[in-house]
Formats: sequence, C-alpha cells, structure tokens
Amino acid sequence: MTAVLSGLRILEFAAIGPVPWCGMVLADLGASVVRVERPGSAAERDTLGAVRRGRTLVELDLKSAEGREAALQLVERADILLEGLRPGVMERLGLGPQECMARNPRLVYGRMTGWGQTGPLAQQAGHDINYIALSGALHAIGTADKPVPPLNLVGDFGGGGAFLAIGVLAAAWQARACGRGQVVDAAMVDGSAVLMAMIFSRMLMGQWTDRRASNALDGGVPWYDTYRTRDGRFVAVGALEPQFYDELVQRLGLAGQLPDRQEAAHWPEIRRRFEEAFGSRTREEWAAHFAASDACVTPVLSLAEAMAHPHMQARGVFMPWDAGRVPAAAPVFDGARPPPTPPSRRCSMAEVLQNWPSVPLPARGPTAS
Repeated sequence: MTAVLSGLRILEFAAIGPVPWCGMVLADLGASVVRVERPGSAAERDTLGAVRRGRTLVELDLKSAEGREAALQLVERADILLEGLRPGVMERLGLGPQECMARNPRLVYGRMTGWGQTGPLAQQAGHDINYIALSGALHAIGTADKPVPPLNLVGDFGGGGAFLAIGVLAAAWQARACGRGQVVDAAMVDGSAVLMAMIFSRMLMGQWTDRRASNALDGGVPWYDTYRTRDGRFVAVGALEPQFYDELVQRLGLAGQLPDRQEAAHWPEIRRRFEEAFGSRTREEWAAHFAASDACVTPVLSLAEAMAHPHMQARGVFMPWDAGRVPAAAPVFDGARPPPTPPSRRCSMAEVLQNWPSVPLPARGPTAS
C-alpha cells in the first residue's frame, strides 16, 4: 500500500516538544521529512529518541549566509515548513514567511508556539503547564484539592503538535487547488482550548460544574474513577451508562445494596463501597474477573506493561526500537497499519537536494483566504 502522505515534502527546523512530534507523525504516514539541525546539537537530539525517527537529517548553521541560502534551497522544494521558535526568531534569521514564500509561493509555513504569534503574551516564555492553565484545561484536571498536570499531553501534543499537523495538511490541500501557500499559526493555548470544547459547551448548558472532581468525567462520580487493589495497584472504572453500571455493581457483588446513584449525596457511600470491594482482590484478579464483561473495568498498566498487553500486541500498537519498543504509527488505513518508521539518517546537503529535485512553480492563482 502506498503511504497516505507519499510525495509530500516537509522541511522541519529543529525545535523541542510539539514540532518534532508533529514531524514524527507526518513521517510515520509517509511524508518525506528533512530536519534541519544545528551543528553539534547531539545532546538536544538525544532527548528526542524515537520521536526523531523517519527523517533525513542535515546540519546547517542558520546564522551564516551559506546556511541560510542552503535552507532557502530546501524551502524552494518543500510543500510544508515546520518551525517552533519564539515569534520573530525566524525573521531575524532571514527565514521568515516573507523570505520563504518569496522563494516558494505555494509553501505552507507552519508555526508552532505556546501563546501564538500575536497577543500580549506572544513573547513570554512558558511550557505546557502554563498554556493549559490559561485555557482552562488544567483547572479541570486533578483532584478536588489541586490541579494535576496531565504530563505534557494536553498542551504540547494534543493542543500543539496535533493541531499543527491538522493545520498544515489543511493548508496544503488548499494550496494544491490555488497554487498559493499560507502561514499557519498553531498555538498550544488555542488547541488546548479546542480540546475542551465539549466541556465548555456542557458548562454553558448547565451540565458541568466549574469545580474539579465534581463531574462525570473528572473523577467526581464513583463509577468513573480509579481504585486501589489489594496489591497496591489500580483498576480504571468507566461505567457511565446505566447498563454498564448495573453490570459493574452485579459483578462486584453489590446488587441491591447501594443507594440511588442519581442523588449526589449518595456518591460518597457508593465510592466507599467500591473502594472496599476493589481493595479485596489484586489487580490481576479483577482484570480476569471483568475480562469478558461490559462493566468498563480495566487494569491501569504501567508503560512497560502496556507494551506486553495481548490487545496492544495484536494490533501492533508498539514497534521494536533499539532494545525495546515504542509506539508505532497510527491510525490504521484500510485495515493496515503504516509500516514501521526507520531511524533517521544523516545526509549531505548535496544528497538532500538530489532526493528533493526542484519543482516548477505553479501558475499564479488566487490568494488563499
């Protein structure tokens, strides 16, 4: 099967967090990704591991005239550019949208930042936790006592890299039709807010309280939470619908013993009984007990355990990498997962230009709107 993004050329400028993750996703799906790195940046590269897979790597000193000109030669051949520097840095290097799109009018120029290219905070430093704090996402995640950062999944990757990928692919689709590229301003604060669209909507409809651990999906209800087992591990319970809840209660041996779950005043007692029940067996005993049921109970697996789970193995969710395994490409297309992405390989500038031959510029079409 031909890779779904085969033939798409992406020029990625080295950055941290969401940009290399976005480059990995696009490379996994078959795009040809050339990653420009600073000479001697080995320590920076080592932190990325498998996230840096699938690229052709070239080292360029972008502060030199020669390095900038080499980068612009790649710009001329690319469909999409990805960069994740603070606003204004690429312009100071002579590689901003104006310079790049003068060389390649059909270029989609993807920009990834935390706060966005505009706004009062655009030049301020920050990290995932700061961006999701401002969008409201962090406030909604955690215990009743305090917010808990959900790793860097919500800002960096969900609200950042994923929206960068969506944006540049959408703009590339439009560029195919009109022959003109555009700048995509992807901000983690924007994307993490969009991820919360359902929650904001439910709050407007009076179906969500603006208080952690008091709603159906934030651990507020006893039937959507995690519980410690006898061996100190955990199971996850997601029995939201009545039929799933009924099966949960029946399999816990609590049928007819619990108060009405429709009354919030009864939730502490239901939770206490669940805690007591789950604490009576080990995690693996509960996993076996609920294996063939629709009670929506699963073991909470560690990272190492997840790779060995039969379902994950059957679907090929993880692929071999070095001495272990890492997540493979997703999603699945026509019943087939994209083939394992190979490690990146370093190339000379001459080899990169040979692999990316010049593309005639299209006839001037209407400006993208």
